[in-house]
Amino acid sequence: MNEKYNALTEYIKSFGSLAVAFSGGVDSTFLLKAAHDVLGDGCVAVTARSCLFPQSETDEAAEFCKKEGIRQITVDFEPFGVEGFADNPENRCYLCKTALFTKIRAEAAKLGTEHIAEGSNVDDTGDYRPGLAAVEELGIKSPLRRANLTKSEIRALSEQIGLDTWNKPSYACLASRFVYGETITEDKLGMVGEAERFLRGMGFLQSRVRIHGMMARIEILKDDFPKMLDVYEQVHDRLKSLGFTYVSLDLGGYRTGSMNETIGK
Repeated sequence: MNEKYNALTEYIKSFGSLAVAFSGGVDSTFLLKAAHDVLGDGCVAVTARSCLFPQSETDEAAEFCKKEGIRQITVDFEPFGVEGFADNPENRCYLCKTALFTKIRAEAAKLGTEHIAEGSNVDDTGDYRPGLAAVEELGIKSPLRRANLTKSEIRALSEQIGLDTWNKPSYACLASRFVYGETITEDKLGMVGEAERFLRGMGFLQSRVRIHGMMARIEILKDDFPKMLDVYEQVHDRLKSLGFTYVSLDLGGYRTGSMNETIGK
């Protein structure tokens, strides 16, 4: 594992200067920290401000950069301006990532920063990830994948170097909560975001609220099922108040990419 970390830092060193797409999540925080340790002022964080991400994530990203003394650029990204995004096709992530990284690349060019990196890890190649095609087409670097680092290794190394995010729950953009082909709207994004914020406040730290029409399908860790039995009425009433017609618990439990399970079926 430490050999992989050394390979990562050596690779980063070859860039000279680097703009890191920084969301504040486990992977991008680890990558940004490593890049800043290696490149110093040659490293800049670029964070997208968008309705696809809760304000709390944006705030945490800003706090980290301030604490670490890392220069941060924030760009406003409007996904509904991306042709086809709202229709939510199976390649939605490709469309979105193409537009987002094109914008990030333009910001990096203004700074004179030649290279851009993003935080996908080797585990991300095991799921349907059309966004990775956009990353490769645009020449965006993926240092964690190149170093063959897994999510568990990134968490372990994050703890080793003192990052608070080592045990932070995984997160993905709110558009991933929608069934492919179902129209994405700002109102529904807001419903999902607020529902997940409520669940976190109730102690369900690793959770997803998938939306099917106006029905909420809640995914939580299976170990948290007994806890849900104690508070299900509060959860039901809160999500109903947000506009969901029905509120359900997925007995399969939390897993990443569950909306991809129906592709090709």
